[in-house]
Amino acid sequence: MDTPADLHFTEYDTRVAGYAVIVVDGRILLTWYNGEGRPERAGWSLPGGGIDFAESIEEGVLREVYEETGYRVELGPLLGTHTFTVAKSLVNGRPLKSVRVLYEATIVGGTLGVTEVDGSTDRAEWLDLAALPNDPYADIVTHALALLGHH
Repeated sequence: MDTPADLHFTEYDTRVAGYAVIVVDGRILLTWYNGEGRPERAGWSLPGGGIDFAESIEEGVLREVYEETGYRVELGPLLGTHTFTVAKSLVNGRPLKSVRVLYEATIVGGTLGVTEVDGSTDRAEWLDLAALPNDPYADIVTHALALLGHH
């Protein structure tokens, strides 16, 4: 079933997510998303994720980056946004609009290592931009690279 393009905002759910794009010396910091029980969805992603109800987008990005990488970061300029829609969300079957906000970020403290227990991220690693892994990576990484002028 196709979703009509003219749905009123009360007829669909919106998920807002924020991500940090952290590049140092030709390497990008990525996180391994474990697929949350769906191994076919596992792959590399940017540090970040869903923004909690009471958080600003910036607060959510800072929290998510720390949970997924162990690093404290300072947000830089807004790189851009990306949106997509799905006819039926996996959560409740309603139409869903995903709004993703990407910021440049700089590490200001912390130590590499996942701090969230039993979350969706198994590990974080610095990967060479020139030779990104053969492992799958999420489309949000592709969008980040395009915003940075890579690929």
